[in-house]
Amino acid sequence: MGRAEIPGYTQNRELSWLRFNQRVLEEAQDASVPLMERMKFVAIFTSNLDEFFMIRVGSIYDMAEADNRKRDSRSGMTPGQQLDAIYQTVAPLYKERDKTYAEIKKQLRPYGVCGLDLKELEQQEKKYVRKYFKEQVLPVLSPQIVDANHPFPHLLNKEIYVVANLKKGNRTMLGIVPVPEYISDILYLPGHDIRYVRMEKVILEYLELVFDRYEVSDKNYICVTRNADISPDDEAYADSDDFRYIMKETLNKRRRMAVVRLETAYTLSKEMEKYFCSRFNITPACIFRTKMPMKLGFIFAIADKIPESMRRALVYKPFVPQPAASLADGSVMEQIRRKDVLLSYPYESMEPFLQLIREASSDPDVITIKITIYRLAKKARLVEYLCAAAENGKEVTVLIELRARFDEQNNIDWSERLEDAGCRVLYGFEDCKVHSKICLITYREKGAIKYITQVGTGNYNEKTAKMYTDYSLMTSDQEIGEDAAVFFKNMSIGNLDGVYEHLLVSPDGLKRKVLSLIDDEIRKGERGRIVMRMNSLTDVDFIHKISAASEAGVKIDLIVRGICCILPGVPGKTDNLRVTSIVGRYLEHPRVFVFGSGPDAKVYIGSADMMTRNTEKRVEVACPIFDAQIKKRLIRDLHVLLSDNVKASKMLSDGTYRRKGKGERVDAQETFMKDALNARRPSAPVHRKKKSFLSGLLRLFRKK
Repeated sequence: MGRAEIPGYTQNRELSWLRFNQRVLEEAQDASVPLMERMKFVAIFTSNLDEFFMIRVGSIYDMAEADNRKRDSRSGMTPGQQLDAIYQTVAPLYKERDKTYAEIKKQLRPYGVCGLDLKELEQQEKKYVRKYFKEQVLPVLSPQIVDANHPFPHLLNKEIYVVANLKKGNRTMLGIVPVPEYISDILYLPGHDIRYVRMEKVILEYLELVFDRYEVSDKNYICVTRNADISPDDEAYADSDDFRYIMKETLNKRRRMAVVRLETAYTLSKEMEKYFCSRFNITPACIFRTKMPMKLGFIFAIADKIPESMRRALVYKPFVPQPAASLADGSVMEQIRRKDVLLSYPYESMEPFLQLIREASSDPDVITIKITIYRLAKKARLVEYLCAAAENGKEVTVLIELRARFDEQNNIDWSERLEDAGCRVLYGFEDCKVHSKICLITYREKGAIKYITQVGTGNYNEKTAKMYTDYSLMTSDQEIGEDAAVFFKNMSIGNLDGVYEHLLVSPDGLKRKVLSLIDDEIRKGERGRIVMRMNSLTDVDFIHKISAASEAGVKIDLIVRGICCILPGVPGKTDNLRVTSIVGRYLEHPRVFVFGSGPDAKVYIGSADMMTRNTEKRVEVACPIFDAQIKKRLIRDLHVLLSDNVKASKMLSDGTYRRKGKGERVDAQETFMKDALNARRPSAPVHRKKKSFLSGLLRLFRKK
């Protein structure tokens, strides 16, 4: 596709993502956010950027090597042009991040939270650090020189290495010291305050003790980021019937991939810059100097150490996910049989879903439990309940996606645990990840087969359910259950082209149905209405259809947290489109689609973003909402999100964002927390024991 064919209302996905991450950094700059929470946002920004380089930049490098003439359909840029634009955009973000980090660090000092350089330490503290280094760190270091007899070592992805030039007589060489993974990232200093020194700074300070036979100069520490965008080689499937083995090999391969970024603490000398560029096959544009830590995971540990007396000033007021507003105490299965239930995380607890699986695991009427799993927590009660169900004689089928990026090893471990307990474990498809979040419980009632189906927008991850906003629908609707039964049968026999009455399932049917629903609104013209909430939007067919709807007069609101490749407000193309993004205390994660307005509106929740990878290359499931009260609740939630003027930004026609910030203050996430705290739960049903005929007669005689 040439430049002339690029529509004027689309933008490059990578640059759009970088704008999203900039909004994360803006949360770190927001003075109304508590200081330690602001520091966490710096850490999240950094972690996001790391993954962006590993995955997106890595894949564009691969594209550039394969065919650098191929142009992006949304921006007309070649892979090489995209890389140039990325590096140019990232450079100022580094400076902005460093400045933000330094400002927050400075403001934390009066609270006794101090990250220090060694020159700032008191004399006794310097003695303590030197003693600790000599006794606890120096003995476990693995320093190396690089010369003719000592080849340059393989530097691990996102690990820190202290480097320096070494001189001995007429010989000069490079010295490298890995900062060991098995020692703490920071060294806490004695005392009541939280005073600490980063370990790489300690090693850097005493590098002369490590290389005591050499003259040490140009001390620095560095960190490489490697391409981690690996898909298992399709040919490998033919040679192995154990997909777990293939994934283990894939993880080993990831550690050896090409370097896409080099971070340094101090400016490199020209000679050292040239040396590293040659060694890693990169250009100077790939080198970024940072004045802040290259790894910020320790920030979360420091936040946990803050004394109770200072927590109110430095961290968010704790919020505990509340009991579900629509459920009373008692059996969850029994209540779902009577009415549909919607859970809204993290405002409501995941506990009712876990209780549902626990009840099903021992219910004598339950025959099977089937579930698709993409990501799990390190500790997962869900797995224990599924294992208990299998051990209780239920047929348990778990379709677990081993290619959930960066969770592969965790999923491999869980798959082995499930198999050991007697669950039937499936691994999905060669060229199609299973990203759906669906669970089906089949039971027998009075001789008839009945279903309880759960469909969610987020993973069955007990940890992230307290950090991500998501929905989980639990329904006993028989027709949805029948669709779910067909879905699991199709997954078991490798059929991706199944036909469903109500569920929208990709890669075959979801996009087609969504486009058809948009066509329905186009036919209504100015009476048409579309509101969609998702994480990212890149699908070109969807983008063109939304533009057509806007041209027809349909009023469209897209609430997109991250990447959004359609531009609003482009004259004649997207005049009737508004794009909103919310970045706040919790990660926005639901996918909700509303077509039409009033009681006749069609509402769906599901696992799919409108991205080509989700609509064409993954198994995703979206489910219609039939319950009038739940439909009303979801539409009301969308209205609150669109009214947000505290954490919401609106996209302008050039792809940049501007905070709304007008009118009466509305913080959507704050509103949902208050709603959850103030919700009135229904009373537990009173189960009266049936009186026997004889006891009734006795009661009558007593009255006489």
